[in-house]
Amino acid sequence: MSTVKPFAFVLMPFSHEFDDIYKFGIKKLAESFDVVAERVDEQHFSESILERVYRQIENSDFVIAEMTGKNPNVFYEVGYAHAKGKLCALVTQSATDIPFDLKHHTHVIYDGSIADLTEKLGPKIEWLKAETLRRREQRIQVSHSSDPGFLEKSEFRHSGSMDLEVTLRNESKHRSPEIEAYYFVTTRHWNLSVDGKDCPQDDFEGQNGLELRKHLIRPDINRLSPDAFTQIKTKFSREFWTKWSGDEEKRTYQSKGIVTLEVVTSEGTLTYELPVQTTFDEIPF
Repeated sequence: MSTVKPFAFVLMPFSHEFDDIYKFGIKKLAESFDVVAERVDEQHFSESILERVYRQIENSDFVIAEMTGKNPNVFYEVGYAHAKGKLCALVTQSATDIPFDLKHHTHVIYDGSIADLTEKLGPKIEWLKAETLRRREQRIQVSHSSDPGFLEKSEFRHSGSMDLEVTLRNESKHRSPEIEAYYFVTTRHWNLSVDGKDCPQDDFEGQNGLELRKHLIRPDINRLSPDAFTQIKTKFSREFWTKWSGDEEKRTYQSKGIVTLEVVTSEGTLTYELPVQTTFDEIPF
């Protein structure tokens, strides 16, 4: 499935006194757990900073918020994160900085030193990462079905085609990440089309020198709400025999293998392996 690192969006006051806390007590600690942690001031964006904060909260797997000093912007952003159902880890140097109605949320009270923060925050990040991976496995589920292949014969060529339908469903309680593109990875024998139009393709060499082809499909829907689904309807085609190829001419052809689907999202690429086994015949039933 996915090898995308969990993304933690960090909310904290923009003050130099917190720079080392962020760099060494949060960001470096997160990296040790294979988690990407970023503040909004590290990113490049075209929208307003507030719009970016909202977007990154929504795109994050969880939020880490420095509550020390009761910064009103941080409090507001944490409220937004909670409203969006995000997992949050709150850290502060004073227990009084955590309001009563937030004390039941995951929080850490540290003595102001980086050593104390990393010791106490580490187990929280470890749990948040595990929970993120558990939820991510359930966020976008993929199923597929294929029709029997149709074989078109002439004196010079035997060509086959089959329809492959893929369903993506969000079975979690949260909106999916933004979907940017779909890629189907096949061997170089195959061409792919959607609604009668050929998909852009790129040939490359895979492991063990295997000649592969990647086909690009633009998504119709960019996000999946909870319980929502979308479908990708494709047609796969290839030549099985030509008079000049030297291959054996057959009445029917069998095709069996794995089609790899890559779902490129704002949080990284999710990979699914779709087993396909089809018989291509002139009468496909």
